[in-house]
Amino acid sequence: MDKLRQCLTAEQYHVTRENGTEAPFRNAYWNHKNPGIYVDIVSGEPLFSSLDKFDSGTGWPSFTRPIVAGNVVERTDRSHFMERTEVRSSKADSHLGHVFEDGPAPSGLRYCINSASLRFVPVEDLEREGYDEFATLFK
Repeated sequence: MDKLRQCLTAEQYHVTRENGTEAPFRNAYWNHKNPGIYVDIVSGEPLFSSLDKFDSGTGWPSFTRPIVAGNVVERTDRSHFMERTEVRSSKADSHLGHVFEDGPAPSGLRYCINSASLRFVPVEDLEREGYDEFATLFK
């Protein structure tokens, strides 16, 4: 954990390791519109695509589905006097955010994700960074 504290910002560590939540409308990707993919800030595993991103009006980046279903794990979250479905990355076990059933068609899902848990890889860098299997999605 000490190594992660050195590699991540305080907010990234708080969100991914301590199940924190960043402020809405004051985070890196809530209004980000560039094409590419979003990967786990800790492990680099691919999580979401800009092709599945939409403006939910919540102030956090929202997606209709993960780019690779197995890279996102769902857990019941009973914190804050409510029951929600938490989403975590499968390899690094990073807290990402929550999934709700009030999203757009066709899935009806809204993956509400903390920007602090993500790193964006633009389309033009996918191959160089080893994510070339996703480049075809954008052609």
